[in-house]
Amino acid sequence: MELKSIIRKILILLRLDLTINLKHDRYTNIILKRILKHNSNCIDIGCHKGEILDAILKYSPNGKHYAFEPIPYLYEKIKSEFSNKAEIYPYALSKDSGVTSFNIVENAPAYSGILQRRYDISNPIIKEIEVEKRTLDEVVPETYKVDFMKIDVEGGEYDVLLGAKELLIRSNPTILIEFGTGSSEFYGVTPEAMYNFMMKELKYKINTLKRYVEGDAELTELEFYETYHSNSDYYFVIWK
Repeated sequence: MELKSIIRKILILLRLDLTINLKHDRYTNIILKRILKHNSNCIDIGCHKGEILDAILKYSPNGKHYAFEPIPYLYEKIKSEFSNKAEIYPYALSKDSGVTSFNIVENAPAYSGILQRRYDISNPIIKEIEVEKRTLDEVVPETYKVDFMKIDVEGGEYDVLLGAKELLIRSNPTILIEFGTGSSEFYGVTPEAMYNFMMKELKYKINTLKRYVEGDAELTELEFYETYHSNSDYYFVIWK
C-alpha cells in the first residue's frame, strides 16, 4: 500500500478532516459500513486506484461486483489486484456506446474524463486517447440487481445514469455520486436536469453525505440547487 494511502486511512480513522475530500472519504466509509451487507452487489464507476472498491470488498465479500476505469495504467493496476474478486472493465460509461476521446490529466489523473473540465491545478498536462464507451445497461446482465453504486466521472455522471435507467428501475440502488460546478456544466448538464430525472421521474431522494449520515431530512429541490450553485458540497447520496 502506498504511504499516501496509509496516511489517508489514518486521518479518516482519527476523524481529522484536513480537506473536504478527506471529510467525504470518512462519510463514505460510514455509509458503506451502514448500508452494505456481506452479499450486497456493488458497482464502482470511475474506480481510479480502487479505494472504494477495496472498501466494498471489505463489507460485501460475497457480493457480485463490477468496476470501471478507462485510464489504461489504472485499469491494469486494478485488474491485477481485484480481477479475482470483481468484474473489471476499461470502459468509459455514458448514455450511449461507441468509441470516444478521453482526456487523461497526467499530473492530476483524478480529473480525467471524456470531456475536459475546469481544473483546479496550474498547467494541467492533457493526453487525449481513444477508449470504448458503453452504457451500464448494456454491460450488466438483465438479471443483475445492484444494491450500491459509486459514480465519479468528472462531469459525466448524469450521462452514466441515463445509460443505467433500466438497472436503476429494477434495482433501486443507493448511489454515491459526485455532481458539482466546474465539471457537469461542460457536459451541458444542469442541476435541474439531474433533479428532474432522478428525483421526479425515478422517485429517488437526495442528500449530502453529512446530512444523510446524521439522519437529516432529504434536500428539497431548492436546497439541492442552492448546494450545487454555491459549491458548498458536491458529493451526494441518492436513495429510495
